[in-house]
Amino acid sequence: MSSTDDGDLPPSFTPGTGRPRRRTHAHRPPAQQPNHVGTGADRADADAAGAQSGSVPRRPLTPRRAATSSSPGDAGTRSRSRTGSSAVPLGSAPSRPARGPEPTRVMGSRGSAPSARSRGVPRPQAVRSSQLLQAASPGSTPEPQPTPPRRRRRRHPLRWVAAVLVILLALVGARVAWLAHDINSKLQRVQALSGAEDTPGETWLIVGSDSRADGAVGDNTEGARSDSIMLLHKAPGGQASLTSLPRDTYVDIPDYGGNKINAAYSYGGPTLLVTTVEQLTGITIDHYVEVGMGGVSSLVDAVGGVNVCLDYDVDDADSGLVWDTSQGECQDVDGDKALAYSRMRKSDPTGDIGRALRQRAVISAVVSKAISPSTLTSFSQQDTLVDAGTQALTVDEDASTTDLARMLLAFRSASKSGLTGAPPIASLDYEPGGIGAAVLLEDTTAPDFFTKLREGTLTTADFNQS
Repeated sequence: MSSTDDGDLPPSFTPGTGRPRRRTHAHRPPAQQPNHVGTGADRADADAAGAQSGSVPRRPLTPRRAATSSSPGDAGTRSRSRTGSSAVPLGSAPSRPARGPEPTRVMGSRGSAPSARSRGVPRPQAVRSSQLLQAASPGSTPEPQPTPPRRRRRRHPLRWVAAVLVILLALVGARVAWLAHDINSKLQRVQALSGAEDTPGETWLIVGSDSRADGAVGDNTEGARSDSIMLLHKAPGGQASLTSLPRDTYVDIPDYGGNKINAAYSYGGPTLLVTTVEQLTGITIDHYVEVGMGGVSSLVDAVGGVNVCLDYDVDDADSGLVWDTSQGECQDVDGDKALAYSRMRKSDPTGDIGRALRQRAVISAVVSKAISPSTLTSFSQQDTLVDAGTQALTVDEDASTTDLARMLLAFRSASKSGLTGAPPIASLDYEPGGIGAAVLLEDTTAPDFFTKLREGTLTTADFNQS
C-alpha cells in the first residue's frame, strides 16, 4: 500500500493544483507562517504548505517586485530564485547609472503586462530625447521648460482694404446715380424718331444746327438748317464707324423729291431728317442728338479747351476764323475759336468735306477730355460739363444717360480705329437744277458702302479718298 505522505509523491505533482513543485526539506505548519510575503522562494514555500494543508493562501491583487537593496552592505549578498518565479534576485546585477523612476509593471496571469488601454490608464506623454539625456546625467537638474509664447491676435489688413473699396464703390455709385438723375432731368428733348422697324446694331444721328437762336452767331440768317450730319453706328459684331454726310448731299426727301439733305431739316425738322437718312442708308435711327452752335462753344469751354490742327493760314470772314500757322499748325483753342474752326468752309479747298473733317476733330477732342481721368475724378469739372451738355444738347424722347454714355464710347472707338469719313463721292459739283451745286454720292446712294456699314465690315479704304 502506497504512502499518502506528501513527501512520497512524485516531485511533478501537487494535490489540488496540478502545477509542478520542488521538494522542500522543511515544512512549516500554517500557524507558524509569517504574516508577510518575503522573497519569491518564501512565497513558493508558503504556497506549497497551503496546498498540502488544503487551504489556498490569499494572494495580493498585484504582485510586488522585490525591492533591490542599494546599500553598500548588500553589495556582496545575492539572493536566488526558483525557476519560473517572478521574483527578481537581490544584488544580482551590477550598479547602473541612476535613471528616472520606472513605471510599476503589472503582470498578468501568464506573466505578461496588460496594456494601458486595457486598464483604462492614460498613456504617458512623449518625452523628448533631450529630457531623457538630462535625466540620465547624474547630478543634473531638470531644465525648466520654456513657457509657450502667447498667441498674437491676427491682423487682417485685407479686410480693411475690402472695406475701403466697398465704401469707395458706394460713393462712386451714389455719384453716378446722382449725375444720371441730373442729366435726365435737365436734358432738352424732341420728337425725332420715325418709329421704323429696328435694324441690327445701334445707331445715333448727330446733328449740328446752324440756328442763331442761342446767340452764338450774330447775323441776320433766319430759320435753322442741319449744318453738319454724322451717322454713328455700332454694328452687331462690335465695329463702330462715324460717317459724315455732307450737308449738300443730293438725296430724295420723302414727299419733297430730290434736294440737298440739309433741306429735310428745314422742311420737317428732326423727324423728316431722320426719315430721309434712314431711306438713304437702310438703317433705322435709334437715337437722335442735336447740338447748336452755342452748344459747341460751351462744351469746349467746359472741358478747358481743345487742341486742333490746320496746316494753312486762314482769314475767313463768314466763320470768323483767323489761323496763323506761324504759331503752330496745332493750337489750343477756346470755345469761340473752336466754333469758327468747325464752321469754316469757304476758305477750305475741299469745301464741305474739309469742314466735316474739322467738326469730327472738335467733337472727338471734346469726347476724349470728357471721359479722361482728370474729368472723371473732379466733381467740379463733372458739374460744369453736365450743365454745359444739358444746355447744349437736344435728344429724342427715349434717350437716357446710358444711351449717351454708349454714344461717347462708340464715338471714341470709331475715332481710334480710323473708321471715320464721308461715303464715296462721285461729284462735288453735281447740278440737278433748281438747287445749285450738290454733292453726288457714288451710284447716287453709295449702296455698297452702306451695306458694309450695316454689316460691320467697313475698312478705312471704303471712305471717300478725295
